[in-house]
Amino acid sequence: MAGKYLYASIQTLAGVIARRDDEGMTQDSSDVQFLHVDDVEPVEVVPGIVRRRLPATEWARGWLYDFAPGTEWPEVDEHEGEERYYVISGEFIDRGRLLGPGSYVVFAPGSTHRPRTETGARMLGISILTL
Repeated sequence: MAGKYLYASIQTLAGVIARRDDEGMTQDSSDVQFLHVDDVEPVEVVPGIVRRRLPATEWARGWLYDFAPGTEWPEVDEHEGEERYYVISGEFIDRGRLLGPGSYVVFAPGSTHRPRTETGARMLGISILTL
C-alpha cells in the first residue's frame, strides 16, 4: 500500500514518473518540496493561535499550529476526512486527555474535537482529503 501511495504522490507532484536510482529513490527535483516551517507565512486564526499551511497534494494537506498559553480552538472542529496531529512541544488538552510532546492523535472521518492548552503548544497536522 505504501508503495502505491508513494507512486501516486510522485505522479501528482511531478506530473510524470521520475527516474529512480539503484536504491529506488527518485532523482527528479520536481517530485518533492523542501522547506523550513519558519519560512511559511504565519496567519493568525484567532488571537493566540497561528497557522502555517504546509504544501498539499490532492490527497492530503499539512499544517502547523502554534497555540499561546491559555488558548482554545475557536469552535468545535469537525472532520470530513481523517485528521492526524503530532504534538511537537507544550501540552494540549483534547477530549479530556493531556497530550505532551511526542503524542500522536488520529481522528476518524466525522469525528469532532476542540483542542486547548494551558501551557502553550505546537502541533504538526495532516488532513486526509476525501476524494
